Amino acid sequence: MWAPLIGIEDDSARTLQFQIRSRIVDSILDGTLLPGTPLPSSRKLATELKVSRNTVILSYQQLVDDGFLVARERSGFVVSAQGQERRVAPNVDVREKAATVAAMDWDARLRSQSSRYRSIEKPTNWQSYKYPFLYGQFDSSVFPINAWRQCCRQALGVLELSDWGRDTIDEDDPLLIEQIRTRILPRRGIWADKSEIMVTLGAQHALFLLSEALFCDTTVLGLEDPGYPDMRNIARIKGARVQPLPVDEHGLMLQPNLAGCDYVHVTPSHQCPTTVTMPQARRHQLLDYARESGTVLIEDDYDSETSFDLAPQPALKSFDESGQVIYVSSLSKILAPGLRLGFVVADARLIRELRALRRLMVRHPPLNNQRAIALFLSLGHYEPLIRRLTGLYRQRAQILGDALNHYVPSAKFRYATGGSCIWLQAPEAFDAAAAVRQWRSEGLLYEPGDVFFADRSTGRSHIRLGYSVIPEARIEPGVRLLAQAIAS
Repeated sequence: MWAPLIGIEDDSARTLQFQIRSRIVDSILDGTLLPGTPLPSSRKLATELKVSRNTVILSYQQLVDDGFLVARERSGFVVSAQGQERRVAPNVDVREKAATVAAMDWDARLRSQSSRYRSIEKPTNWQSYKYPFLYGQFDSSVFPINAWRQCCRQALGVLELSDWGRDTIDEDDPLLIEQIRTRILPRRGIWADKSEIMVTLGAQHALFLLSEALFCDTTVLGLEDPGYPDMRNIARIKGARVQPLPVDEHGLMLQPNLAGCDYVHVTPSHQCPTTVTMPQARRHQLLDYARESGTVLIEDDYDSETSFDLAPQPALKSFDESGQVIYVSSLSKILAPGLRLGFVVADARLIRELRALRRLMVRHPPLNNQRAIALFLSLGHYEPLIRRLTGLYRQRAQILGDALNHYVPSAKFRYATGGSCIWLQAPEAFDAAAAVRQWRSEGLLYEPGDVFFADRSTGRSHIRLGYSVIPEARIEPGVRLLAQAIAS
């Protein structure tokens, strides 16, 4: 009786004790186990589940401590009434009537339907694919789990808890702000006061906040073409007009239409998605152009830490003397995308307004995460991780480039000089979006490039090939499969 209910999974990443406890809690909370229901003895349940009796005893004792079970002398353990005492009884009549009531017409009420915008699409089950050439995903085998566990444990200390457990309204963890100011920004040549830095839930959150604070229906946003599609969509939400700006082998090109832009979103370190790096001379020219025209530059420095052979170029913000560059970056690309932590550096007046706006949305990013990341930085774990990732990405990029040269000689691409992807242009007849749908059944996964272009048809033969998660041994056979897709 009890084995099917509790359902121990031998291959689960969860401990046996965790599984027993969570399954009993679920059964109590969903009403399967009613108050007063007796549970089997620890010996009997251990025998039925084929686990140690101590495992069951510890699970039962935790459930007693938390009020889910009651220990009765000579009767063993029974389900406590406390587990369901604050639950509202289900309204059966409402559930029966729901099928006959007309559904709310939300389409008629929605003033923004972002789900209809063209966006980068990645299947949630990408880990089940044999050849996942995806960008921006997480290789857990590289993550310094012991160092991260140490920082999380320290963040859970009594003194640390009193810092991050309180509501700071619109403020960030001062330790993290200090680490960004003294450890992260100087790597990019940027010197900023703490009043000029704000933490966000990833770089994309920073971009959204900026659009809320600065854009309206008369705003003209210059966007690299090809460029970051989510920035295009964020601008559309505010009704701003997006002006496509061409790029070449040195990134954003300086053309007269720049002068008509109120803001320009630019990715100089590794242009999104072509990965080219803007040389220092053009950076100075772009800044001069912006000063003359009054254009504000939004520098999206999303992927600057993993440069292979070349010394990283200083950020645009490092040359900014007039405050016309808003600097946006992320720690998630190095740590883990699921942590969702980025930051924005700008004039203190703008940061104050962004804090007030952020307060109305999320108040502040979770302070426990902020403190753990601050400790990770302060203890010196960040720099070794960058070195490890850089070496790993350099190796994978070389293998991928060599395989593309050998198996797809008709394609155009550049060997990566940093980051974690290669931008490839296949022959014009190739439809990358249609092909990836067809070849997914063979385990091949990549990102069609049309979504990065203002005119979708312009990029139908382009592909972004990420190598942050695909093992080295699978890169070459994956490229062979890609070559078949292109040839067919």
